[in-house]
Amino acid sequence: MDQFSFKNGRYHTDAPRISFRAKTFPSLTFYPNLIKIVGAGSRQAKHGSYDTSDWCRDSLLTLRALERVGVTVEVTGLENITSFDGPCVFIGNHMSTLETFVLPTLIAPIKDTTFVVKQSLVDYPVFKHIMRARNPITVGRVNARDDFKAVLDGGTARLAAGLSIIIFPQTTRSAVFDPAAFNTIGIKLAKKAGVPVVPIALKTDAWGNGSLLKDYGKIDPARPVHFAFGKPLQIRDRGAEEHEEIVSFITAKLKEWEGPVRKG
Repeated sequence: MDQFSFKNGRYHTDAPRISFRAKTFPSLTFYPNLIKIVGAGSRQAKHGSYDTSDWCRDSLLTLRALERVGVTVEVTGLENITSFDGPCVFIGNHMSTLETFVLPTLIAPIKDTTFVVKQSLVDYPVFKHIMRARNPITVGRVNARDDFKAVLDGGTARLAAGLSIIIFPQTTRSAVFDPAAFNTIGIKLAKKAGVPVVPIALKTDAWGNGSLLKDYGKIDPARPVHFAFGKPLQIRDRGAEEHEEIVSFITAKLKEWEGPVRKG
């Protein structure tokens, strides 16, 4: 069975053989494969037998499906996840649907994890069965106070049980990183739970946002995918310094990868 593996904290896509169809029609080749992966996983989850290893398997299948249409993926800093014991809060920018599908195979074999997600994701046709099986924290994006309480209470309980949390502190996915819209909810959760945070910088615009269905945009293999995990940070005082470190880490990586960052 194919397994995700890395060396010295790094992973890079080997040069696979790309079929003529995949090279010519990457989106039309990728999405039918994704539908098969999600459909099979959803049927399994619906019957109550979808565990972390199954989630990692489907996440890796999605990564491989992207690579087979020519998308290259680079991951660095994985040694930062293995450098400490216990759960943590992963805090990253949110660019596309790709990270929701691919992050599990990068993180969950090392630290069992779940996401903070919009309520709509656990109500999404077919995919909802997979998402619900992963014990996510849901937010409605209607009442900020209720969402704050849900993340702090639900996150603290999960972290106490050894489950790490992935959170994207932005109001929505965006190809442009706006530090002003990057809130401190992940910092507050980590401080309350007494766990470290691990920054994630990512560039995943190879999977575009669609105009009609936002989750299903154009697949553009010309845009390399990057994930970088930063060093774990223990929250001190009110976490302002750590928040700035995370923002600086993401900004620097996006600049290195020539990703867009909103000024000011």
